[in-house]
Amino acid sequence: MPIDHITKTEPRQQRMKDFNLKTVEFYKGKTKFMLVFQNEEEIINIKPDFKTISEFAQGGVIVTAAGKEVDFVSRFFAPYAGVDEDPVTGSAHTALIPYWSKVLEKNELTAIQLSERKGFLKCVNKTNGVEMSGECRLYLKGEIFIS
Repeated sequence: MPIDHITKTEPRQQRMKDFNLKTVEFYKGKTKFMLVFQNEEEIINIKPDFKTISEFAQGGVIVTAAGKEVDFVSRFFAPYAGVDEDPVTGSAHTALIPYWSKVLEKNELTAIQLSERKGFLKCVNKTNGVEMSGECRLYLKGEIFIS
């Protein structure tokens, strides 16, 4: 997948209140915000205010920290799009993989998205994009007919 280039920025105070925790860093990507926290426990314990998030982050909010048993962990919230919390988000990892690759100084990474369902990903940072692999579950099957 193509990389979502993120830019470090200063958060508005209200945004931090929405997560009730102190972030280490705050980034803006093409459509998403990414908040970096101190540790995995903070990511697990986040209780986001979905109404407020939907007002300021129409592309969604990624929260992340270094992992205990994997390189990094994350969660993704997109209430504006009707998804309070996505179980495993490939598009979020287009920002996460390059960020953690640079921080950890390695191109092959492991990750867990800590949603209720959880998802383990093997990630590769490449010059022209990122690769992700892992197990997936079929959740919808259908056909579209165009007349």
